Amino acid sequence: MKFSPQGLSPHLQVLRVPPYTNVSRPSYHYFQQLGFTSTRRLLSSEATPGPSPLTPTLSIGSGQAEAEKAVAKPSKVQAILKNIKQSPKKVNLVAALVRGMRVEDALLQLQLTVKRASKTVYQVIHSARANATHNYSFDADRLIVAEAFVGKGFFKKRVSYHSKGRSGVRVRPECRLTVVLREITPEEEAEIARLKVNNFAKLTKRERRLVPHKLIETTPIWNRKGKPRNHGEDGGAMSA
Repeated sequence: MKFSPQGLSPHLQVLRVPPYTNVSRPSYHYFQQLGFTSTRRLLSSEATPGPSPLTPTLSIGSGQAEAEKAVAKPSKVQAILKNIKQSPKKVNLVAALVRGMRVEDALLQLQLTVKRASKTVYQVIHSARANATHNYSFDADRLIVAEAFVGKGFFKKRVSYHSKGRSGVRVRPECRLTVVLREITPEEEAEIARLKVNNFAKLTKRERRLVPHKLIETTPIWNRKGKPRNHGEDGGAMSA
């Protein structure tokens, strides 16, 4: 029994025609010409490979983003310390003392300051300097304390026991300290050089913080060692 070729589909009729023997092109090109697709088409050099569905879209430009992050250098670097077990007013007294100073002068000033908060402020400034030099390649000799402010934290209330069976409320204050560092501008460097030439004469409050040629000692004058009180002068003044 023979089947007539008129009853077949057009694609199958084309398949019945044998290809030429002298054709040098690959067989999958011949099937592409007939309208059939093949997976080998993806391997040909003419077709451009598309993105894989297994590859996340964010990882395509991750190298460029990392390079941009490495190049970008912020103008300011900060360090924050939270949950400080001390009153905000007491910490702010020390923070205001070093606000506007160069980092080296501020650390030296805090070593001489007889305050419990001076150690806390010293640690935060030291951490901010490490962040600036290690993460963003700042020059440690040109850093200045641009901002040093204190924020209010949790004020915990506890029971305070009194006599005769009475009780009250005791407040346990907490605060947070933020220190912002930046590099000295060329204008400030010129101002420092001018103040050194003028021998620090008639300094304003800002200039005194920028170039502290005399460190502030917070120890009381009547408890300093090596300077005993002269009782003879006081007695003579009282007798006069």
